[in-house]
Amino acid sequence: MAGVEGRVALVTGASQGIGRACALVLAESGAKLALCARNQEKLEQLAGEINGKGGEAAAFKLDVSHEDEIKTVVKAAIARFGKVDILVNNAGVTRDQLVMRMKRADWDDVIATNLTGPFLLIQAVIGSMLKQRWGRIINITSIFGQIGQVGQANYASSKAGLIGLTMSVAREVGSRSITVNAVAPGFIETAMTEVLPAELKENILKNIPLGRVGSDLDVANAVKFLASEEAGYVTGHVLNVNGGILMG
Repeated sequence: MAGVEGRVALVTGASQGIGRACALVLAESGAKLALCARNQEKLEQLAGEINGKGGEAAAFKLDVSHEDEIKTVVKAAIARFGKVDILVNNAGVTRDQLVMRMKRADWDDVIATNLTGPFLLIQAVIGSMLKQRWGRIINITSIFGQIGQVGQANYASSKAGLIGLTMSVAREVGSRSITVNAVAPGFIETAMTEVLPAELKENILKNIPLGRVGSDLDVANAVKFLASEEAGYVTGHVLNVNGGILMG
């Protein structure tokens, strides 16, 4: 089996942005999709779009900061599709503030969604992957998990933690032909970034060697590769999709 054809992929944060793009790209490549996010209406629309093109997708309402919901949804997805081959941990939130003013609740919310959620999802799907001795786990981290960012101590910490989680789990499950990798986007045009001041966007653009901001498809195509059969000898890796802002 080449690529991702016939595989079952569970994508979190699939209702918009990078998660939606990942779901569409994987579906177009022949994967079946378990679509997860908090917005049921948008999920249903996406599932309808995929099914309307001859693909196979189902929507599952999920808040990844709730452990009980994760367990329920993964069980439902496996009941629906029979297995989970590919997990894309994409769901994430920001609660930006300078560290001296950051509220504990804003720290806890970001860590719960961006780091604890992926950990719990990995635990929930790993049994299915171990049983068939094949799996792909892709965690969406961030360039700010690699270099830090003013006002994002919580977000950067969660994304740096996700890199550590990626490498640790990769070592644990590699002998079962399960790969665990991360994709670290740079400045990507999404709903999360479109609210930034124009001056800040211009300054960021000046530091991008490729001379453009990234798109959700740039990230989705990287995810598709790491999810594929062809990426079977890549694990514990952080794939930078940042236009060259950070190299090495």
